[in-house]
Amino acid sequence: MKRYSVFAVAREAMRQHSGWGRAWSNPEPKKSYDVIIIGAGGHGLATAYYLGKNFGITNLAVIEKGWLGGGNTGRNTTIIRSNYLQDASAALYEKSRSLYENLSQDLNYNVMFSPRGVMMLAQTQHEIRGYQRTAHANSLQGVSTEFIGPSRVKELCPIMNIDGPRYPVLGALWQPRGGSARHDAVAWGYARACSDMGMDILQQTEVTGIRQKNGNVVGVDTTRGKIACKKLGMVVAGHASVVAEMAGFKLPLESVPLQALVSEPIKPCMDVVVMANTVHGYMSQSDKGEMVIGGGTDGYNAYTQRGSFHHLEETVRALIETFPMVSRLKMLRHWGGIVDVTGDRSPILSKTPLGNTFINCGWGTGGFKAIPGSGWGFAELMANGESPLTAEFGLDRFRVGRFIDESVAAGVAH
Repeated sequence: MKRYSVFAVAREAMRQHSGWGRAWSNPEPKKSYDVIIIGAGGHGLATAYYLGKNFGITNLAVIEKGWLGGGNTGRNTTIIRSNYLQDASAALYEKSRSLYENLSQDLNYNVMFSPRGVMMLAQTQHEIRGYQRTAHANSLQGVSTEFIGPSRVKELCPIMNIDGPRYPVLGALWQPRGGSARHDAVAWGYARACSDMGMDILQQTEVTGIRQKNGNVVGVDTTRGKIACKKLGMVVAGHASVVAEMAGFKLPLESVPLQALVSEPIKPCMDVVVMANTVHGYMSQSDKGEMVIGGGTDGYNAYTQRGSFHHLEETVRALIETFPMVSRLKMLRHWGGIVDVTGDRSPILSKTPLGNTFINCGWGTGGFKAIPGSGWGFAELMANGESPLTAEFGLDRFRVGRFIDESVAAGVAH
C-alpha cells in the first residue's frame, strides 16, 4: 500500500496522478478463512483491523451485502463524545474517543477528526440535576467534562437563543474534547488498512445462511457460494435480529428508523456540536458549511432507510426556538438509517449460544462515536474469549437483570 504524504501527493501531481493504486482490493472469496466478519460498516471494519493489528489474525474476510460503509456508518451525524453515566459505558466510549484522536495517523488516512467540543443543553431543572450528576460521575471516571452556565453556553455558541420562552437554556454539560469526524473517511481508512494486511473485503455478497456442526459455527452460505470459517463475528447494526435468527437465537432489541438532514451550505457560524435533548434535536456545522441536524428515533419499528416529512417537521420545529436562524435555511438532503435499540440503551458485545460466534449490536443511535473502541474491544473478545471493555455488555445481563441504564445519558438515544 502506498503511504499518503505531502510528498506522495506532490509526486503524483507531477504525473497527473497516474500512480495511485486501488485503496482496497476486490477479491474473489476463498473457500475458507480463520475469521469471517459479517458487515463492512465502521464497527465490522474496525474489528477486522484490530484483529490484525493487535492479534496478528489476517486470514479474515469482511462480508458486506451492499457497499462498504453504506449502512449506518454513512447515514449518521458524526458526533463523538464519551460523557456517559455508567462506568462501563464511559470506559468504552472514552477508549473510542481517545483512539479517534490519533486515528488519522494510525491509519495513514485523514478521517477529519475535529475536537470542536460537544455541549448537551439543560433546558429544565431536571436536566440540570441529571447533567451535574453525570459531570460528577465523569470526574470519577477520568472523563473530562464540566457543567457550564448559560453565559458560557452563549459564549461558545453565539447564534443560540438562550432565552426562549418555552425552552430557555439553563446550562449545559460540556465536553471540550468531543467533536466529530468524517463518517465515510473512517470506513475507508479502516478498509484500506485491512486490505493492506491481506484481508478480503467482499462487497455485494449477502449472507443467506449460517452453517453449524455440533453446536459450533463452521461457515456461512452467501450469494457467492459457501465459505468456511473457524470464528464468526456478526456486526450488522439494524439487521442484527435477522442474522441472529439464521444462527438459531433471538436478541433482546428492536430495529427503528433514525432520520437526519442537512441544510444548504452557509458561511461558518457554529464551531461546536449542540445537543438539545428536551426538544429532541441536535445540530453541528460540517466542513462544507451544511448544518447537520438530527433528532430522536421514530416511534415505530421498521427497516426503512428513507426520511419522512412529519419527522422532519417535528425535528426542525423544535430547534427553531433555540436556533432561530435555521428557519430561513433550505433543506439539501434528508435520509434515514436503521438502528437497533436495547431496553437499557446500551450495546451488546458478546459470545452467543452458537459456539465460536460473537455479536456486536444494539448501539442505538450512538454507534459512530464508538467505532474504534468497539472494534478494539470486540476484536479482543473474538481473539481471547474475553475483554475488559466488553465484559459488562454480554447477553447474559438481560437474563439476570444486570442492566446498564443509559437512557438519560444517551438523551435522544444518541
